[in-house]
Amino acid sequence: MGQPITVTEKRGARSDVARFDLNRSLTGMGHERYRAGQEIIGHRPADELARRLLAQPGVESVHIYSNVVTVHLQPGASAPGLGEIIHELFVHYDHDEQAEGVTPATE
Repeated sequence: MGQPITVTEKRGARSDVARFDLNRSLTGMGHERYRAGQEIIGHRPADELARRLLAQPGVESVHIYSNVVTVHLQPGASAPGLGEIIHELFVHYDHDEQAEGVTPATE
């Protein structure tokens, strides 16, 4: 199992933008921009996170720079649940479920 990411949501003056600060960098010093309807072909953590966020209703675009994720929402959309998606990016399976083919370590 991977480690959860610590996520702090920062709300700004615009209701259509949600910003999340993370305890780890996803892109280093690079900027990554993703739009709804755009094919995301990469397999880096930022690419996977963008796929997961853009699959949510109301998400128009995602910008990731280092440890900051900015989500632009459609008018009237809200951000609840997006922080949890980011938080669980590196968690491979639930604590209560054993992943198929994975045997827990014994001491």
